[in-house]
Amino acid sequence: MLNDTVTFLGCGSWGAALGSLLENKGLNIKFWHRNPKTVSDMQMTRKHYLMPNVKFGQKVSFHSDIKEAIVGSKNIVLAIPSQNVREIMSEIKNSIDPSIYIINVAKGIERETLKTVSEVVFDVTKDLSNFVTVSGPSHAEEVLANTPTAIVSASKNISAANFVQKLFSTNKLRVYTNDDLIGVEIGGSAKNVIAIAAGFCDGFGYGDNTKSALMTRGIKELSKLGSCFGARMDTFFGLAGIGDLIVTCGSVHSRNRKLGERIGKGIGLNDAMNRSNMVAEGVKTAYSIKKLSEKFDIEMPICNAVYNVLYEEADPIKEVDILMSRDLKPESLI
Repeated sequence: MLNDTVTFLGCGSWGAALGSLLENKGLNIKFWHRNPKTVSDMQMTRKHYLMPNVKFGQKVSFHSDIKEAIVGSKNIVLAIPSQNVREIMSEIKNSIDPSIYIINVAKGIERETLKTVSEVVFDVTKDLSNFVTVSGPSHAEEVLANTPTAIVSASKNISAANFVQKLFSTNKLRVYTNDDLIGVEIGGSAKNVIAIAAGFCDGFGYGDNTKSALMTRGIKELSKLGSCFGARMDTFFGLAGIGDLIVTCGSVHSRNRKLGERIGKGIGLNDAMNRSNMVAEGVKTAYSIKKLSEKFDIEMPICNAVYNVLYEEADPIKEVDILMSRDLKPESLI
């Protein structure tokens, strides 16, 4: 039996889409946002602050007090940027039961520690038994429009993954389970860096040949990094790997691809970031992946090129030339 209250910590577009979906399934939804003015506005208008076409019913409440938001809920969704997870979990850890479901929908790697979201959560709450990451090719705009979508519910605890599968599944959102939690997290995080590279190509005016090559070699880099964490290779050829990579590299909705496109058109990083009201996780993840590739001593040339552009002010066109001039070698995807 599904608990009838779900709290979303964070109220961005993806959290709003999932919250709206669950509201339509008859569940009570609580949204937490740290800005009292944003909370007050949504409470009054019943509209989402980023997507005013999204209207919420009376089963949805809005909160700026995080302790108030989690009271009475056995399901907490982390819909915040990955770099804020440690702070938020530290704030609520003494107010939650170890049996509570923590459902992460963020994608990223903590910059300071190079840990995935699950590793951060277990650092803070060591006795938590029901942690699940939801990932896969899923734009909020399309889920809100009831476009058929498939995603993954991943957990070391398969019963928890099954619970979340049932929680989010509808006749338009198909949820699969996966027990390769670390593989799903690496795929969902690293693909954002490849998406920035895909955006560079769009900004340069390159075509399908370039993007196809980029995505194919990109999945090689994702799986190579995943293997260092003990992830299964088949995960990277599923929804949380190649599936998420395809949608993030090719869609007009992708914030990471859009950021890369602006940079490819000559706009500076800070200006490119300021032109969006949503977080492009790939920027900070590029730093983390650069450090991880050094730690594990593996080649990740595309991710390295993105890092050079974002953090070393390298010319993205020259980085493409460097990639295309690397030593010739046999193709290997496994």
